[in-house]
Amino acid sequence: MLRLSIAAVLTLIAFASNSVLNRMAVAGGHISVGDFAIWRVSAGAVVLILISLILRKREVVNILFSSPKLRVYGGICLATYMLGFSFAYLELDAGLGTLLLFGSVQLTMFGASILLREVLTMRRILGSVIALGGLVWLLLPEGKIILPFNAVLSMIIAGVGWGGYSLLGRQAKDPIPETAMNFCVALIICVTALFLFPQPSPTPTDTTGLTLAIISGAITSGCGYSLWYTILPHLGAARAGLAQLSVPPLAIFGGILLLDEVLTLHLVLASLVVIGGVAYGLIEKK
Repeated sequence: MLRLSIAAVLTLIAFASNSVLNRMAVAGGHISVGDFAIWRVSAGAVVLILISLILRKREVVNILFSSPKLRVYGGICLATYMLGFSFAYLELDAGLGTLLLFGSVQLTMFGASILLREVLTMRRILGSVIALGGLVWLLLPEGKIILPFNAVLSMIIAGVGWGGYSLLGRQAKDPIPETAMNFCVALIICVTALFLFPQPSPTPTDTTGLTLAIISGAITSGCGYSLWYTILPHLGAARAGLAQLSVPPLAIFGGILLLDEVLTLHLVLASLVVIGGVAYGLIEKK
């Protein structure tokens, strides 16, 4: 349980870091949405394939042909998340974007847990309600919602994609090479989508944007998602969704440290409510 908990914390930090890195690169004008997604997926695929070969895992090609439908579904979900995620951060800040993302993920995975007839204890349900309440509090600092519709829709679609990707991860048997193949399939889909629907005025890529995209792909995405696939078989859909609600506060504090966003008492208190609800729902009564 200790190792599982440490792995979960590292994974959630990686998720929050992706929001900050994407915001820095795309909204900072260092790289276009499409280029960031392409470089991110490419870096993740290359690093994971190299790690698989170093660890002498089964050949990646054999894994692809052993369960092609699962790899295709995983790639579609991952590409949906990657593209929606990047487009949304053109107009959303790191914390708010992560809030919308994992709120959507939570609803997707809770809905799946009901369909899969998983046991939902009152403690877990109450913890989710508390955490979601904290997220709503974060979203409404002044009792108003002023959000760009296209960005919100993109992030909700990304959340559904990530929720589906997480559900598929519960079947993972060899996380690193399986994640590598998911990235390869996602890369094909992203390139095809951007070819069919090119950006009207793409931002030129500079060294900073390229570096941030590669870090996001190789470390916080590639390694982070492999770690996520490693622990998912030990979690139910409800617990996995609940745990991810702690990512928005982490992203907000990351934005404060790296993006000069303002720290307020409201952010601190609302984040404590979210973390408290997650902890209450995940920690067994015994």
